[in-house]
Amino acid sequence: MLWELFIVFLKIGFLSFGGGYAVIPLVQFEAINKGWMSSTQFQEIVTISGSAPGPIATNSATLIGYHTAGLPGAIIATAGIVLPSLIVVIVLASFLFRNNESSWLKASFYGLRPVVTGLIIYAGLHFGFLGSEEPFFAWATVGTIILCAAGFIAVSKYKLHPLLVIIASAGVGMIIF
Repeated sequence: MLWELFIVFLKIGFLSFGGGYAVIPLVQFEAINKGWMSSTQFQEIVTISGSAPGPIATNSATLIGYHTAGLPGAIIATAGIVLPSLIVVIVLASFLFRNNESSWLKASFYGLRPVVTGLIIYAGLHFGFLGSEEPFFAWATVGTIILCAAGFIAVSKYKLHPLLVIIASAGVGMIIF
């Protein structure tokens, strides 16, 4: 079990582009298909991971490892997801330092942006609406959409600090949900 946890999160660590939220669909696929947890349990782990300090992917790996194999599982899963980043950062930093003016390198980073954006949108839709056991057109869906729109307007039009919008959204969410 520990070896399987390490290999799965090592693979996820090597394939993770765009940060933790972009990796969530891959983590979900692996955790549910391996039978480590149900979809509801996974959503709970992602919720806890997102609200805890630190990267959501690392927090999720730690909690999934703990859920699956206790403290040794948490350590192994965390090492598996962090090790590829450490290796890649060391190798890429030396490469990018030597080739920082390359046009093909800049173009490849611009090409990754839409893919990462799509993965983040998928994760948001899946956890916000599609992964729920409630019907899509429920009062909670309408409330969530209104709250998202209000938060977007508050940050983009009125230039409110995002932390203030997050705190206000949490308060409104506690009241209406």
